[in-house]
Amino acid sequence: MVSEFEAVIGLEVHAQLMTKTKIFCACSTQFNAPANENVCPVCAGHPGTLPVLNGRAVDDALKAALATNCRINSRSVFARKNYYYPDLPKGYQISQYDLPIAEHGYLDIEVGGTPQKPELAHIKRIGITRIHMEEDAGKSVHMQGYSLVNLNRAGTPLIEIVSQPDIRSAEEAGAYLRKLRAVLMYIDVCDGNMQEGSFRCDANVSVRPKGTEKFGTRAEIKNVNSFRFVEKAIEYEINRQVQVIQSGGKVVQETRLYDSAKNVTVSMRSKEEAQDYRYFPEPDLMPLVVSEQKIEAAKRALPELPEQKKERYTKQLGIPAYDASVIVSSKKLAEFFETAEKACGEPKAVSNWVMGEMLRLLKLDDREIDDLNMQPEALGTLIKMIKSGAVSNSIAKTVFEEMYKTGKDPESIVKEKGLAQISDTGAIDKAIDEVIAANASQVAEYKAGKDKLMGFFVGMVMKKMGGKANPGVVNDLLKKKLS
Repeated sequence: MVSEFEAVIGLEVHAQLMTKTKIFCACSTQFNAPANENVCPVCAGHPGTLPVLNGRAVDDALKAALATNCRINSRSVFARKNYYYPDLPKGYQISQYDLPIAEHGYLDIEVGGTPQKPELAHIKRIGITRIHMEEDAGKSVHMQGYSLVNLNRAGTPLIEIVSQPDIRSAEEAGAYLRKLRAVLMYIDVCDGNMQEGSFRCDANVSVRPKGTEKFGTRAEIKNVNSFRFVEKAIEYEINRQVQVIQSGGKVVQETRLYDSAKNVTVSMRSKEEAQDYRYFPEPDLMPLVVSEQKIEAAKRALPELPEQKKERYTKQLGIPAYDASVIVSSKKLAEFFETAEKACGEPKAVSNWVMGEMLRLLKLDDREIDDLNMQPEALGTLIKMIKSGAVSNSIAKTVFEEMYKTGKDPESIVKEKGLAQISDTGAIDKAIDEVIAANASQVAEYKAGKDKLMGFFVGMVMKKMGGKANPGVVNDLLKKKLS
């Protein structure tokens, strides 16, 4: 049974840095440029060319190290990692090995909570072994009978963030990846685009009988490009390894690929070890020496990070901890929330609309916050209109959906569709009289002491007036007429 085993998972994340030029030359890192347009003798691996380190890439790596609580090494060394791929033109990759730029960090993740039971959430610390800098390879495009190579990506600066084997489930792996991606996007060093390969993950998965300390044989799942697929690939691999062991077989150390169409992992090749890459120090690059002044400058450049935002939202703005966790999980979502809150000064109301209607509609349409047409200031204006009585809560939902679909401001929508709240006592009086006349038996029951029927009468009046009547005025007038 799977329940008798424990998974041991470590993640290796490759994050492309958002520099305008490559890590060792002046070629552009522009995504989707025509094939092989952004290539020079250096990144094409021509003999006799020399790499020159991109200072901005170093700054970004330092920010990433600080944001993930790593210790920055004052001296780090670049190395040659020797292996041959058609899209690695030099025949080796310039990376870092035994002396990386940063080590011994961590991220705290939140797992277990749900909107219905946020109290079940708990914090788990995932260690980070190291962060090292390296260059990306190019890209092979496989056709029927032949392959094409695009070297535009070759030399794009990467940081590789290697976790400790502290992760025990697919849920924890997903939470760690989402947190790490959010942190890198907050500090503007990576755009986090998994579909374009800016943020990609290799997962090392093994299993062992519960209660044992010795690690099992691990398989590495390469280059998975979505959180959902990472979680599904890990779940499949855990079950596969348990079945292999229980059937008397042995798990083989290998590299596997995830087939999302079939939801299986398939063997790709035997797993390489460090000695297979024949690392040795890169002779064309001096050791990287980082001064205390440079580290301090990187600290000053850090913005407010997700954990700090969450604490401010809960303590200063009174937002529930679960809501705050969801909002700060995305830089764009947090920016939307803060802009809307500044526009109306009602943080809890903004949180309710974001957590409720907005996320519901985005999920329904399978869209991200980046795809949103609606301006955050428009939500602030809508909340002010509700507070002033210009629109009712029920009408506000209609207005919000129109804002979501069209990007129009709420005032224009209310005016165009005639949705302004009616507080005119004459019109409401007339509707109440009609409701009372049509529901004589309910009136008698109410007068006999069945007070709960007040909700029925309010609902009928609101329905008759198309939801536009001011609920407060409706309640007051009904009570007078029914007493």
